[in-house]
Amino acid sequence: MIRVAINGYGTVGKRVADAVAAQPDMEIVGVSKTRPSFEAYIAKARGFPLYIADLSKRAPFEKLGLPVAGSVAEMLARADVVVDATPGGVGKENKPLYEKTGVKAIFQGGEDHEVAGFSFCSDCNYRMAMGRQFVRVVSCNTTGLCRIINTLDKEYGIAKVRAVMVRRASDPGEVKKGPVDAVVLDPVTVPSHHGPDVQTVLPHIPISTMAMIVPTTFMHMHAVQVDLKKDGKKERILELIRGHPRMGLVLGGTGIKSTAELKEYALDLGRPRGDLWESCIFADSIAVQGKDVSFFQAIHQEADIVVENVDAIRAMVGSVKDPGESIRMTNEALHFVAI
Repeated sequence: MIRVAINGYGTVGKRVADAVAAQPDMEIVGVSKTRPSFEAYIAKARGFPLYIADLSKRAPFEKLGLPVAGSVAEMLARADVVVDATPGGVGKENKPLYEKTGVKAIFQGGEDHEVAGFSFCSDCNYRMAMGRQFVRVVSCNTTGLCRIINTLDKEYGIAKVRAVMVRRASDPGEVKKGPVDAVVLDPVTVPSHHGPDVQTVLPHIPISTMAMIVPTTFMHMHAVQVDLKKDGKKERILELIRGHPRMGLVLGGTGIKSTAELKEYALDLGRPRGDLWESCIFADSIAVQGKDVSFFQAIHQEADIVVENVDAIRAMVGSVKDPGESIRMTNEALHFVAI
């Protein structure tokens, strides 16, 4: 069994912990919190040992009936791999501790590429992650872009990608962020960080991206235009998406034309927390004119990187050599079939 620690049991950490716990070849040795919260109670209910960075703060946890198993350093000593799911920038601060203990560590997309020196997407560079001590799973938007770009590139070759990210303002549980009544350019300058981030995984892809933030909490929407090197066919592109284990087609017959309806669909499917681990591509939006392909895709910011973290764990310890097999194992354990 691969022993996994989760440093930061919040929006991403709790999802990764559940996904890891569902895998037949992995176990959770502990999760960490900096302060008591409802998520700490969830960890207790799940049976995950709870660790804290500062043992001087043990009393507030235990006063509330939250037993503390020990320090984060003690948690790392029990682990083969730690998934750092702390807020952006904190992972960089944690890296010296991981170096000291010798534990393998996975960082999230909120950290710069240089923190790990290697950025990961299961679909694109799984084998290159094998044996590494540090890996960064790219952000939710970058993951969604990499999946479809890599698929089209393998089939047709890509001359250029242009994409506009319409981003949610905050996660559903966040109460301190806005905007409430504004569309915010993020950033005003072009490109946004998403294009260069895609190139940390697919360095040969010419890509330009723009981004804005809108007053919603669930999912991002991408408007993507791809210049292929060969003429494309819509029927073939639909076939490629259907055959991909982590891309789903939102069919016109569903009547879904918004992220709100996608969320409701995920809940009706019985997905944990209504999570959509796949990139959700609107089938009717796919337009092909010779070498020009355009489409919309929706990305669930809390979820699509969860399955990527699980695959990164297997790649780093070298327990599964084939990326397709790891993807199959991860999806099967979560009872995940793309929409």
